[in-house]
Amino acid sequence: MTRSRISSIVGPLLIGLLVIALVGGARWWLSRPKPVSVVFKDIDTGKVESSIANTRAGSVESCQRAKLSTLLGGRIVQLPVKEGDQVKKGQLLMSLWNDDQLAQNALARTQVETARQSIAEACTMSASAEREAQRLDLLHAQKYVSGSRTDTARAEADARRAGCEAAKSRVAQALAQVRVTQVEQGRTALYAPFDGTVAKITGEVGEYSTPSPPGIPTPPAIDLIDESCLYIKAPMDEVDSPKISEGQPVRITLDALPKRSFAGHIKRVAPYVFALEKQSRTVDVEAVFENPSDAGRLLVGYSANIEVILASRDNAVRVPTSALLEGGRVLVAGADGTLVERKVKTGLANWEYTEVLEGLAAGDRVVTSLEREGVKAGAHYTAEDAPAGSATPSAPAAK
Repeated sequence: MTRSRISSIVGPLLIGLLVIALVGGARWWLSRPKPVSVVFKDIDTGKVESSIANTRAGSVESCQRAKLSTLLGGRIVQLPVKEGDQVKKGQLLMSLWNDDQLAQNALARTQVETARQSIAEACTMSASAEREAQRLDLLHAQKYVSGSRTDTARAEADARRAGCEAAKSRVAQALAQVRVTQVEQGRTALYAPFDGTVAKITGEVGEYSTPSPPGIPTPPAIDLIDESCLYIKAPMDEVDSPKISEGQPVRITLDALPKRSFAGHIKRVAPYVFALEKQSRTVDVEAVFENPSDAGRLLVGYSANIEVILASRDNAVRVPTSALLEGGRVLVAGADGTLVERKVKTGLANWEYTEVLEGLAAGDRVVTSLEREGVKAGAHYTAEDAPAGSATPSAPAAK
């Protein structure tokens, strides 16, 4: 076979092989697995706390809060305060029409004066009868008068003395009647039981105020709040309640003051489990601020959360809790550009960080964007810069 003949055969063959190689390479390139974009967090050392938080939002409460109503219903004639006023203990807040009771009180006082006048009359007659009886006793001893006359005088003296005592009793009775009328007047007036702020008033002058009988949700006439003493009340899951005790340190956060937290401690743990239909069983926990002035002026009813700190450790190797997979596993950046699964042993943990006892060291890079599709062991990756402000996971909202 001549050289030209060989060249005519080999040339097209090489071109065909080259085309096949190019097509195969293109197919591989197009079908190769695309790398997933992931967010990494460098493992560092720092403080790790074991903590638990309330299951539903708590609230700011007042140490003293009274929803006041008069004992009797009636028309409002005095309302010397308005909502937002600061009042002192014993200050009049509201009074109802009570002219009939005032008249009864005036009558009772008149009866007191009448009874006192009768004392003077009855007791003067009693003293006179006693002297007459004593004089007749002396005359009887000298045989000048009969015994029957002496007995009559003694009986008269005893009767007059009883009349004097009865007059004194009538004064006491009249004074008691005055106190009764005063009590009746008190049932138509409201006085502040402590220093506080008038939060809410139901009714205006001239309107009819209705008392709040037990079991009937009638709005109170006046809602009085003591703002000088506030605390946080929040429900904790019954499963966590055995871990909580008075005096434990807490971290308090308020929806009204975002990105701030305040130190506090547990003041009280409810002695019973609160069970509400279609909701988890909870135990109410009360916490107070270590420095109440740090939070400034708070309003009763603010939403608040309590994070109870069970244990704390400084300078611990830690991983963001959001980077942990079930079973204590994490995905780390492999040297070959793929994600590698690694088993870790953990210690203290909360919603933000988990302590790593074994399996990771400072400087390792772990994946925090586990929710993305395709993020798994063996996947090729491309690193993505973490969004601003995402270095620390945000606190979980109360359920």
